[in-house]
Amino acid sequence: MKHEGFARPKKSLGQNFLADPNVARKIVAALGIRPGDTVLEIGPGRGALTEHLLESGAAHVLALEKDRDLAPALKARWPELEVVNADALRFDWERLDRLPGIRVVGNLPYNVASPIMWDLASQATRFARAVFMVQWEVAQRIAAVPRTRDYGGLSVWLQSHVEAHVLFKVGPGVFHPRPKVDSAVVGFTPLPVEQRPAHPERISAFIKRIFSQRRKQLGSILGKSLGDPARAYLDAQGLSPVCRPEELSPGQIAGLMDAVGIEDVR
Repeated sequence: MKHEGFARPKKSLGQNFLADPNVARKIVAALGIRPGDTVLEIGPGRGALTEHLLESGAAHVLALEKDRDLAPALKARWPELEVVNADALRFDWERLDRLPGIRVVGNLPYNVASPIMWDLASQATRFARAVFMVQWEVAQRIAAVPRTRDYGGLSVWLQSHVEAHVLFKVGPGVFHPRPKVDSAVVGFTPLPVEQRPAHPERISAFIKRIFSQRRKQLGSILGKSLGDPARAYLDAQGLSPVCRPEELSPGQIAGLMDAVGIEDVR
């Protein structure tokens, strides 16, 4: 696409604009858009994905853009695009539930991708699918399984709310400016509400607590909080207090939190 009328990339916003139309088409295809769908694009930048979204058959395409220079330029280029000039880090993602079946896509800046996905995956429950471009290392963490190096708090949290998959890897040469690392495209499908954590604030605090000391054993991390009910739970799961956090599945971490007790979570 042509870049006339668009501001230069801003380091302060972590902007690396996608510049390869073939990759853009592949990302949009992964979103699985159907006629009549509503699509929200996070951080459209210069519109590399936007133009393909508008040609996809979607009934409505919305764009959430923080950059005050890019937002009006996008609207000027595509008058049919609904542009919201807002910061995705402060967006109330529960609002997406007013549009059940909405599809979400974005080439997320590396420096804010994890918190955006953390909040969106937990706050929105009725979106159909989300597809994001993120740093390759982050993608590995998202889809990691227990007992692997990349498995951690982000893995547990996202997998407690969505089915997450790494779709394909993307080299640095398709961006302007060119980043120093590889990227990857990941896909999310929300888990049914009944399979999600009943107390998300508690599980969030518990995940952060145990993975902030991930090299230590659970007995050392939890101390006196690891009472008889929690020890019995670990034993029933074939685990023990000498296990480390990365040895537990998302479901086992939620079960351990319940066994520890609500007053001891924080």
